[in-house]
Amino acid sequence: MDAKNYHEDLSHIRSMMERSSRFISLSGLSGVFAGLAALIGSGYVFFVLQREGIDYFEGDRNFFAPALVKELFIIGCAILVTALISGYVFTAHKSKKKGLKIWDATTKRLLITFAVPLVTGGIFCLALIYHHLYVWIAPATLIFYGLALISAERYTLTDIKYLGYCQIVLGLLSLFFLGWGLVFWTVGFGILHIVYGLIMHKKYQ
Repeated sequence: MDAKNYHEDLSHIRSMMERSSRFISLSGLSGVFAGLAALIGSGYVFFVLQREGIDYFEGDRNFFAPALVKELFIIGCAILVTALISGYVFTAHKSKKKGLKIWDATTKRLLITFAVPLVTGGIFCLALIYHHLYVWIAPATLIFYGLALISAERYTLTDIKYLGYCQIVLGLLSLFFLGWGLVFWTVGFGILHIVYGLIMHKKYQ
């Protein structure tokens, strides 16, 4: 009996330490929703390119007018905002359901660690746009996003690093297929997010 209680106490202490050091309320459904938003956004981008008479599958021979680049940038920002809002809503719901705080010292560390490579990548991509180096944007976003996920792993579920590795590998591969960035971007931010989200939802729900 004492041995049983001893193991239960150890398990409880370990659980408390895990909760205090890691943000464990990330929802798998938020990943699914973010992936769906990326797929819808990618489909709309392809529609916009068709509307402009651009055959996307000609790759880096395509010419993007400044107005089109601006429109694509706005679409990308809309997808990002949608993903962030969905992530917050689903995660807040999961935190409330488990009786956990969504905003504490661990959450702050998580956001800072995640934001450093992400913001760096964002500025890098703005520089690419400024210099009209559009074919490098998709690889850069995938690589920096993957680095951000791996950096954030120390403060949240360890499984997130595997999504980060996949994003980096996909981004590196896309460097050798410039002009096909929309395809790689769709796979990375769309399909991989959905697959990861479903796995996490099944594993931790």
